[in-house]
Amino acid sequence: MVHMYNIVKKEKLTPQVTLMEINAPLVAKKAEPGQFIIFRIDEDGERIPLTIADYDRDKGIVTIIFQEVGKSTKKLGAMDAGQGILDFVGPLGKPSHLDGVKKVAVIGGGLGTAIAYPQAKKLKSLRVQVDAIIGFRNKDSIILEKEMTAASSRLFVTTDDGSNGNKGFVTDTFKKLLSEGKIYDLVIAIGPLIMMKAVCELTREAEIKTVISMNSIMVDGTGMCGCCRLTVGGKIKFACVDGPDFPGHEVDFDEAISRQDIYRQEERLSLERHECRLGKN
Repeated sequence: MVHMYNIVKKEKLTPQVTLMEINAPLVAKKAEPGQFIIFRIDEDGERIPLTIADYDRDKGIVTIIFQEVGKSTKKLGAMDAGQGILDFVGPLGKPSHLDGVKKVAVIGGGLGTAIAYPQAKKLKSLRVQVDAIIGFRNKDSIILEKEMTAASSRLFVTTDDGSNGNKGFVTDTFKKLLSEGKIYDLVIAIGPLIMMKAVCELTREAEIKTVISMNSIMVDGTGMCGCCRLTVGGKIKFACVDGPDFPGHEVDFDEAISRQDIYRQEERLSLERHECRLGKN
């Protein structure tokens, strides 16, 4: 009998973003903020990494939040509570180091908010003062606002188009807080590479320690394939075993941005073939 990891709950956060709770007691037992899992829907499935968005050790449940963009995430998004997936491996990567800080700014961009949430939640439980800034394209793409409110001392929500009444980028809000004299022991920035790079430019100038989370392309998740390599402090590192957290001021963002699009055409073709077969069915 093949063991399956059952979907306990499914919730659509936006038309493209889905939250799922997966029954995975052994993963939940060890999971910490900053770590991730790799799932495979079936024997023919791709290995896809997703950050652990939350966990409940008592119930043995791990929460994942994903955007339906490629073949595997669309396939997962079409599944419902009660169904199961074949592989759910983790926790992988190093947990975030959150000890010894008193005031932290947690900055999440788009789906990066799902990764920033467990960090903010853990910090709040450690009685750290957390200023959280989360940014989205528009008000319809906002996720986890209620959860982030509970996990932070103050929450600022921005939208690119101002449709939620607060137009601007996360960097605009962060810049304003710095200009008001706010001092932080640490900044955690998670989101698109270009956003994390912009935050790091601000914090480098302000001399604030900054940690970012890298979502590099991965295959095996154990450091052997080398797909997720990046340059940190002039040295080669692997996001799956050395990260995904890295000191932001040492990351070669330009290299990471150029590597991110390396399989864009193959991803598009894979999705087109998958959707074509779905149409026939």
